[in-house]
Amino acid sequence: MKKKIAVAALCLMLFLTGCQFGNSHIIVSGTIGSKQVFKIGKFSCDVKEAKVYLANYQNIYGVAYGIDLWEHDFGEDSLEQYVRNVTLEELTRIYGMDLLAESQEMTLTEEERGKVKNAAGEYFASLSEAECEYLEVSESDIAVYYEHYALAQKIYHFLTESVNEEVSDDEARVMELQQIYVTSSAKADEVSERLRNKEDFAAIANNYNELPTIQVTVSRDDLPTEVEEVAFQLDNNEISGRIGTENGYYFIKCLNKYNEELTEANKSNIVEKREKEAFDDAYNALMSTLSSSFNQDVWEAVELDLGGEIKTDSFFDVFDRHCGEI
Repeated sequence: MKKKIAVAALCLMLFLTGCQFGNSHIIVSGTIGSKQVFKIGKFSCDVKEAKVYLANYQNIYGVAYGIDLWEHDFGEDSLEQYVRNVTLEELTRIYGMDLLAESQEMTLTEEERGKVKNAAGEYFASLSEAECEYLEVSESDIAVYYEHYALAQKIYHFLTESVNEEVSDDEARVMELQQIYVTSSAKADEVSERLRNKEDFAAIANNYNELPTIQVTVSRDDLPTEVEEVAFQLDNNEISGRIGTENGYYFIKCLNKYNEELTEANKSNIVEKREKEAFDDAYNALMSTLSSSFNQDVWEAVELDLGGEIKTDSFFDVFDRHCGEI
C-alpha cells in the first residue's frame, strides 16, 4: 500500500465537537450544500468523492492476511468507525494541502494532467457495475479526485525538497541499554549501594525498576534530557551513577552504544521529521486563517456496503503507477 505523506492534518475531533482550529471555528451544521461533506475555505468535498475513499479504505483495512475483519467484533471501537475516521482525515488533509497549493499559485502541468487522466481511465474501468452504481461516479469525476490528490503530493514535495537529508551517525545513533528508575531517594540510595558492591545490574533492576521494561533501545530525545546526556556518553558495559530528574532517579547500563542497523533506519525517521516540520510551518499558518464546516447529517447518511459486491481497493495503487513522480 502507498506510503502516506507525513503532514499536519485537520483533526477529525475538531469537526465532531465544534472546537477551535487555529483562529477558525469548526461549525457542525447544515449550512453547506446537501451533497457536500465538508468545506474548508472555499473548497468543498462532495459526498461522491468521500464515498470513493470510503469504499477503498473499507477494503484496504477490512482485509488483513486473508482474514475478513468485518466478521470480527471490535467492540465500541468498531472497524467501521476507524475507516470513517481515516477517510475524513485523509480528505481534509488533501483539501487543506490543495488550498496551500493555490496560495503558492501552484497547479498541475498538462503532462501531469495527462497522467491523472490515464490513471482515472484505468481505475474507472476496474469498477464493476455494482460499484459504479454505489459510487455514482463518472470517469471525469475520478479524474477530478485524482487531481486533488496529485496537487497535494506536488505541494508537499515542493515545500520539502530543500530539507537537508544528511543525517550524521551521532544524531541518528540508537543505543541498547538497561535501566533502573525509582521515584524515592531512599530506594536510589539502596540501588547505588548495591551497584557499588558490584551486584548484577539486571538483578537489581528486577527488584527496583519502576518502569514497564528494563532493557530498551533508545535514540536521542527518547530519554529525559539529564539522562540522555549521561547515557550517550557511556561505553559498552559501562554503568552510570545516580541521575536525578524532576520526578525520580535513573541508573543506566550501556549494552551497545551503537546499533548500526537501527541507526541507519533512524536516519529516515529524522529526515521525515524534518520534512514534516518544514511543511507544517506553511500549512498551519494558512489553516489558522480559514473557516471550515462539516455536514454531519450527510456524512452519517453514507453507509458502507458490506454485502460483498463493493470490492474496489486500487484507487491509490493506480494513482501511484501513473502519477507517482508528481
